[in-house]
Amino acid sequence: MTWVCAYPACVYPAGQGQLFRFEEVMKISAFALCLAALGAATAAGYAQPSDKPDKNDPLASAAALIADHSTKNGAAPMLTLEDAERIAMAQNPEIHVAARRVVMAEAHVPAVGALDDPQFMYRAWQVPLTKPWDYNAAQNMFMYSQALPGAGKRGLQSSIAQSDVQQAKDDLEDARLRVRVEVRKAFYDLLLAQDELQIHDEHVDIAKQAIEAARIRYTAGKVPQQDLLKAQLALTQLAEHLIRFDRDAAVARARLNTLLGREAATPVEAHGDYEVKQTLPEEQSLVQMAFQSRPDLLAAQAAAEKSHKEQALAKKAYTPDFTVSGGYMLMPAGTSPRNDYMFEGSMTLPWLDHRRHDGEIAEAAAKVTEQEAELEAMRNEARGQIGEALAEARAAQRLAAVYQDSLRPQSEATLHAAVIAYENNQTELLDLLDSQMTVIDVDLGWRQAMGDFSSRMAELEMAVGALPTGAQIGAQIAAPEVKQ
Repeated sequence: MTWVCAYPACVYPAGQGQLFRFEEVMKISAFALCLAALGAATAAGYAQPSDKPDKNDPLASAAALIADHSTKNGAAPMLTLEDAERIAMAQNPEIHVAARRVVMAEAHVPAVGALDDPQFMYRAWQVPLTKPWDYNAAQNMFMYSQALPGAGKRGLQSSIAQSDVQQAKDDLEDARLRVRVEVRKAFYDLLLAQDELQIHDEHVDIAKQAIEAARIRYTAGKVPQQDLLKAQLALTQLAEHLIRFDRDAAVARARLNTLLGREAATPVEAHGDYEVKQTLPEEQSLVQMAFQSRPDLLAAQAAAEKSHKEQALAKKAYTPDFTVSGGYMLMPAGTSPRNDYMFEGSMTLPWLDHRRHDGEIAEAAAKVTEQEAELEAMRNEARGQIGEALAEARAAQRLAAVYQDSLRPQSEATLHAAVIAYENNQTELLDLLDSQMTVIDVDLGWRQAMGDFSSRMAELEMAVGALPTGAQIGAQIAAPEVKQ
């Protein structure tokens, strides 16, 4: 019986105290597992491997869970964050709806500032009942009339309509901001799920070798039941992670495609790096930026200004409106003169209906105070959202730094020591497997921390209304190379 190791022998780097890179340490641990499987097979030569799973083998079920999993690298088109944002801005249905509302509001402005339609009137007076067709004996009147609103009313109405346009534009920018932030979050969620799957796939071969080594040693009676159950639990947890990451990738992909205005099942893969900022702006500068650039706050401010204009228009109710008319009158035959003209004017008397107009003015004044209070409430809520988002971003940034500077080097050093101890018969195989799983968990935690920071920065952008890049220095923490 011949056993073949899947990895070549590794050469130790110069300097005993020097830390190995993650890939080098994993190769060493894989080589150690190969040696373990080879040694166990030599000691239990009677145990022939079989293609059929052994029902009495406690590790068979755990091995089956991870045996069939493999990612489809290159099966879907790559999409960068910039491409995703560009497609979303052009194709997202919510943005299209908001853009049409702007067009509708702009089309309404000319109609509001225009005069009412003029009126034409014909009137026949004193038509004889005995000869109803004899209009030559009647007085024939032709009138043209035009209503003229009180001074300043048309200007205020046009200004109110312009405020509606500004609100629609702010709503459009708010929709773009929400979509852009959701695209960022979905993109980084998909990128994280892909990286988590790739990390696990890189160690599937190692896990299979560990399963085979433990199974052979179990057959030879060299592994106690407690160690066997422990190995089974570790492998089952690995399979559970794979299922969960597959689910996370599918959910993030569906959400991203929906935001891009495409079918949820459209194949796509995120391509890019995580970005962790070295310096985050101060909270006060972000608050000032939000007051100047956050679309919903600008829309609320436009609504408050509109309420002041509506109040001014309500006060114009006591300014009378006028109607002017002019016409031509054809008198009955034999009348001298027979051709006449006429002119008339009329005006409203709003002072006689002061109760209604006073109520309208009071309602408009109440709306002013309500809109101003709502604006202040939204600003106060924005302060809280910025504070929370900034605290979350700072915590995620510190956590990523802990993984980068401490946990990853420490876990790799622990695995390196475990490999050396196992090669010198100073530790058990499952201790080596525990160290390997610790490195995997730490590397996953590091990527999750960077993905969480990217999501927190997107939430901070939502709270501020713009990506806060002007007051800080950006630097990327490069992710380890992914094998394609």
